[in-house]
Amino acid sequence: MFDAAFWLTSAAIFVLLMMSGFFSGSETALTAASRAKLRSRADKGDAGAETAMKVTEDSEKLIGAILLGNNVVNILSASLATALFTRMLGSGGVALATIVMTVLVLIFAEVMPKTYAISAPETVASMVARPIRWVTRLLSPIVAVVRVIVRGILSLFGLKTDPGSNMFSVRDEIAGALSIGHAAGAVHKEDRDRLLGALDLGNRTVEEIMRHRSGIEMINADLPPTEVLDQVLHSPHTRLPVYKDERENVVGVVHTKDLLRAVNKAAHEGAGLDALRNLDLMTVAMKPYFVPDTTALDEQMREFLKRRTHFALVVDEYGSLRGLITLEDILEEIVGEIADEHDTEDDQTLTPNAQGDYTVDGGMTIRDLNRQLDWTLPDDEANTVAGLVIHMAQSIPDPGQVFSFHGYRFEVVARRENRITRLRVRPLGPLRPIEE
Repeated sequence: MFDAAFWLTSAAIFVLLMMSGFFSGSETALTAASRAKLRSRADKGDAGAETAMKVTEDSEKLIGAILLGNNVVNILSASLATALFTRMLGSGGVALATIVMTVLVLIFAEVMPKTYAISAPETVASMVARPIRWVTRLLSPIVAVVRVIVRGILSLFGLKTDPGSNMFSVRDEIAGALSIGHAAGAVHKEDRDRLLGALDLGNRTVEEIMRHRSGIEMINADLPPTEVLDQVLHSPHTRLPVYKDERENVVGVVHTKDLLRAVNKAAHEGAGLDALRNLDLMTVAMKPYFVPDTTALDEQMREFLKRRTHFALVVDEYGSLRGLITLEDILEEIVGEIADEHDTEDDQTLTPNAQGDYTVDGGMTIRDLNRQLDWTLPDDEANTVAGLVIHMAQSIPDPGQVFSFHGYRFEVVARRENRITRLRVRPLGPLRPIEE
């Protein structure tokens, strides 16, 4: 009964099951492996990781070859098992062969290799990359024909495949890893915010973080030098725009050190206050640097570093002054609020209250609020909290008015002319305190 044909068939089934397990494990490892980790291993001299990166570049071709090989060996093993059991048990062997092969394929060709592969995807991917590359090359003609047939059938239903549309995104990969790490407690909120802030610079413009023109402290070029000096000394800023006739007409930027050097020089060369009164402010002022409000933050930071300046005036498409931006503003998008000895408690834009809500400056950006409190207010409709409330209310609310939207409660606390200056905000669900 157990002749040579029996043992040869059994051995062939065993080999086919091993091949099926190899294909299943390879598919899981190569699709689950992180390209960033493979790149790191390749940089350390792991040739298998380098091959795995090359193999996974054409994912459609890779998956097609693996699935083709896996299906061939599974069908062939099932056919051999059916023939073997039919020869031994007659027609009743078909059902038994189906049951036996289902169990064997499920355990040894699917669950076990995939479980092992998912536990160490980069290691397994490095091990199987070379043989899979040869399999892919061997089956590529058949896979190419299958791809054409599949795309043709999909096109009949109006569906088009674009493998390039799902290209590996470094930004999404890092952002997803940071979110998972923060949820698991492995990454601190501050570290996550800094890294995400750096990644977001290319997707944000200077308009989103600039200081609005209404909040810019300026110097009137027609003021006497003594008044200019007094204004500069009482200002917390080291650079102040200079305007002539109207605030829209910015003609220069004065740096405190440059002004003090000029005053010191005039005092030594002239006769005390007479020399100071004759000081020409425009000889001290630097030429203003204007940037479009649509400039990306990463590009603007590179320009600041290239020009060796920290200060720029923002204009719109018509050349009208919109606001100003500094290198510190961009850095704060990465590291958070930067305070110095000249900042006061009044500069705080977010204050927690004993009632469990937060008093928010109307000009605070939604992104900063979300970042500090881990909230999820949308920032595609407005840049500031006040702007969001005005957008949702479709009017300029009066103090005391309360609104609820996007899962949060907003109460207008103070308003100056047409600007909402202070609000009280809290989530409608459980409160989340600021993380220390």
